[in-house]
Amino acid sequence: MGRLEEIALDIRRKIIKTAWRGKAGLVSSAMSIVEIITVLYFDLMRYDSQNPGWPERDRFILSKGHGSLALYAALNKTGFLSDAILNTFCLPNSILGAHPERCIPGVEASTGSLGHGLSFAMGLALAGKMDRRNYKTYVVLGDGECQEGSVWEAFLTIPACELTNLITIIDCNRLQGSETNRHTLLMYPLKNKLEAFGFDVKEIDGHDMSAIKSALTDSISRYKPRLILANTLKGNGLSCMENKADWHGRVPNAAEMESVLVDLGLDREELGL
Repeated sequence: MGRLEEIALDIRRKIIKTAWRGKAGLVSSAMSIVEIITVLYFDLMRYDSQNPGWPERDRFILSKGHGSLALYAALNKTGFLSDAILNTFCLPNSILGAHPERCIPGVEASTGSLGHGLSFAMGLALAGKMDRRNYKTYVVLGDGECQEGSVWEAFLTIPACELTNLITIIDCNRLQGSETNRHTLLMYPLKNKLEAFGFDVKEIDGHDMSAIKSALTDSISRYKPRLILANTLKGNGLSCMENKADWHGRVPNAAEMESVLVDLGLDREELGL
């Protein structure tokens, strides 16, 4: 197992431990973006965990804020959040709720009200371009979230502003809430639509970290903003919840945790079972 694979596994373990401790969190939504988060925080992004406001830092916006457990795990592993703070997830008076807030070190935007993160990220990228700063802005959206009209306004505006310093990643797990996306609104094929808007679009396996890094660093044009369609499995890595809509917003119970322990190589004692 390579370095990034070990980190991704550790993040998955942190996600399940944190959710189990707080008896809350959208575990399956976090599991689908683990590899994306791993590549960004442990291979590409520039930041200083001891100085979260460093002006030259790369910015990351988790527009699908319900995947916060993956972000919190990464912020813990990079030194933004202590173990003591992570262990308070969704407990009374904790700064760590089910959706990220700006009061959390390393969090750039309060998200979770879907449809706003991309516009916020666009503003950060536009400010960077106007101020001639060298940072990049990365944003992760859910594909269900892309049903919001505000997202499509941003899709129209980003290429018009030639925001090549903004990299958009869509977590394409094709599930939302309690059903598939196509039962709510048919958006696919996204690639053709977004290319027509002026994006440099790459479609990849969202769990293949080599493919993720390549897509995030390669570009066919210095004028086209980059957009990654990352095909993922909701609940990836946990056999009991992979690609199952009814796991949205649910934490495994004690019986279900038995298969989770096997999947993640955890001991029962680590979770207090």
